[in-house]
Amino acid sequence: MSKRDKIIVGISIGDLNGIGSEIVLKTFQDVRMLEFCTPVIFASVKLLSYFKKEYNLDVNLHGIDRLSDVVHKKINVLNVWKEPVSINFGKEDTEIGAYAIKSLTAAVSALKTSEIDVLVTAPINKSNIQSETFNFPGHTDYLAQELEGDSLMLMISETMRVGLLTDHVAVKDISKTITRELIDKKINTINQSLIQDFGIEKPKIAVLGINPHNGDNGVIGNEDDTVLKPALDNIRNNGKVVFGPYAADSFFGSGNYKNFDAIIASYHDQGLVPFKTLAFGSGVNYTAGLNKVRTSPDHGTAYDIAGKNIANYDSFKEAVYSAIKIFETREEYLEISKNPLKISRKKGYVKKN
Repeated sequence: MSKRDKIIVGISIGDLNGIGSEIVLKTFQDVRMLEFCTPVIFASVKLLSYFKKEYNLDVNLHGIDRLSDVVHKKINVLNVWKEPVSINFGKEDTEIGAYAIKSLTAAVSALKTSEIDVLVTAPINKSNIQSETFNFPGHTDYLAQELEGDSLMLMISETMRVGLLTDHVAVKDISKTITRELIDKKINTINQSLIQDFGIEKPKIAVLGINPHNGDNGVIGNEDDTVLKPALDNIRNNGKVVFGPYAADSFFGSGNYKNFDAIIASYHDQGLVPFKTLAFGSGVNYTAGLNKVRTSPDHGTAYDIAGKNIANYDSFKEAVYSAIKIFETREEYLEISKNPLKISRKKGYVKKN
């Protein structure tokens, strides 16, 4: 980490007609948060002052026009724009989507140049952000283009970590998208992330099957037998501790997920439905595999409650905590990797399984 007083947490404001502004400001209404990090919200101080009044919050906002003017122990708001913005809570609006992207691209630019240490993104609407200059199905795909590494959506909570072989892929395209090469790449990514970002020395990874009951020996599809199982055998032969494939329908309900450091699901809903059922409101979306740290809450814009001052901000707060912890763990790992002699003085860093 650079010689800063605290980790600088950059925050993209997300969809302004959703609950993003509410959960961000409520997170930092607790002044103790400023002891852990220095927040920089990429938006407009005038607009956030409007939200502050709208939600009747006791927060002090510090507007800046340059990142070099960041002040620790304050809620910094970098003015990405200064013109007034019309807010209509709960309404899907392409103009509002454009402001969400202005915030995101400015924050990612600062992340790439290390002017901020980590990025926490408030929820966006995947529909109203689309334009000629921004054509991505979500944060993860955009970050994969802008940052170095192989991105992987990893949902994390206190009791589980769930990664995906395919994320924002239509169901009809899943089986043809999953190849031996993809499986190898994703498992390598999650294995390395568990080591460097979570301090797990020898990760144990479970993989869920592609088809119901792993295809039942070809009765319900043959991808598990022809693609997934041979790929996992090869990965095991290379020394990684990988188990499966497991039938997905009983894996979480039986509590088997508790026996592993991470679970890899074949597609979006196979992994995220059980994860959000078990951890909704406290889970965090982490983009693993990249050279920078990005997290977000495990929910969307919540248009139905936007502006009602009732949004639960626990997941966003957990996203901030997770970003800080992952950043610190990775920095320690990188330091040890540069100088292995320091390992003896860093006892307790790695988790033995």
